[in-house]
Amino acid sequence: MAENHDSKLPIEYFQKLPKTDLHVHLDGSLRLETIIDLARTQHVPLPSIDPVELKRSLGLGGNFGSLVEYLKVFDVTLSVLQTEESLFRTAFELAEDAAAENVRYMEVRYSPMLHTRTGLRLTSVIEAVLDGLRSAREKFGIESNVIVCGIRNISPESSLEMAELAVAYKNRGVVGFDLAGAEYDHPAKHHRAAFQLVRDNNINTTIHAGEAYGPESIAQAIHVCGAHRLGHAVRLRENGDLLHYVNDHRLPLECCPSSNVQTGAVRDLPSHPIKLYYNLGLRVTVNTDNRMVTDTTVSKELWICHSQMGFTVADIKTMLVAGFKSAFLPFHVKQQYLRRITLELNRFADDGTIIDSPAASPGERPRSSGEVGAG
Repeated sequence: MAENHDSKLPIEYFQKLPKTDLHVHLDGSLRLETIIDLARTQHVPLPSIDPVELKRSLGLGGNFGSLVEYLKVFDVTLSVLQTEESLFRTAFELAEDAAAENVRYMEVRYSPMLHTRTGLRLTSVIEAVLDGLRSAREKFGIESNVIVCGIRNISPESSLEMAELAVAYKNRGVVGFDLAGAEYDHPAKHHRAAFQLVRDNNINTTIHAGEAYGPESIAQAIHVCGAHRLGHAVRLRENGDLLHYVNDHRLPLECCPSSNVQTGAVRDLPSHPIKLYYNLGLRVTVNTDNRMVTDTTVSKELWICHSQMGFTVADIKTMLVAGFKSAFLPFHVKQQYLRRITLELNRFADDGTIIDSPAASPGERPRSSGEVGAG
């Protein structure tokens, strides 16, 4: 059935679609009320204890103008994330919020070293978050894993320490390693040793690249550090040869449209390159980045793609499948997901109608292998 291009579908339609969120930061995705509650319990000062005023004072959902300014919000969130209890709660609530909009699989990233200010051990940080995600899976059915982050603007030595932690928790809930933080003037090549270690241990890698610096940053992420996915990559369009290399090698892009406007990586949503990338055939996934800081959900980002950037329902469904294809999961598990998700998406007609049919609960993990390729 052909889609009616004269009318746009409501956000509720996109909330019902099965999704992934492959690029979401734990410390940028708290509930405002939780920050206030944790601050009160831990006697941490905040700009305000009123949710509306706190949101305004932190500039949440607005434009920050640069990645550096955007990252300043994390000074506040990290101030209340220095205990096992707060990490467990935040991880649990993030998974609960994601499950509420039918996110089936999520990869939560954060840097454990940023949560040791009051003496918490790195292993305790990791295990508190993993426990929170596991508890949410038991209650809501959402499957979540962890990506450990090195931080560009701290030191290569600290990134290596985070890489060692990722190696220690491989097959115990950690599925990848990332390089985050201020991109400009902090090249990925300085953190080569960390990526060599994780690659030697057959761990997946993703790197923030091409957000606050040009295609050279993306080239380093791929050719020096061996990235399997790219975070943001909005400036990939500035180098056609590199763009086609990424396409030819099926390196997925973790696109976060609203966040990219906030940080000044793109001028506005209409100028975002995600539609260009999609039309060229790149593997495009849609993600939140920071649910609280950007004031968004995966459903909202998909709705924005549809209502403001010209994506049809068929396009959206293709990107949803790309999300499951790009997950840091074993091949046969991805096959199972893809078989199930493809069948579910057939219920969603391109004109916005939903065909009722018996289906398992949203959180049920695939159990049988299928014929859908995960390539």
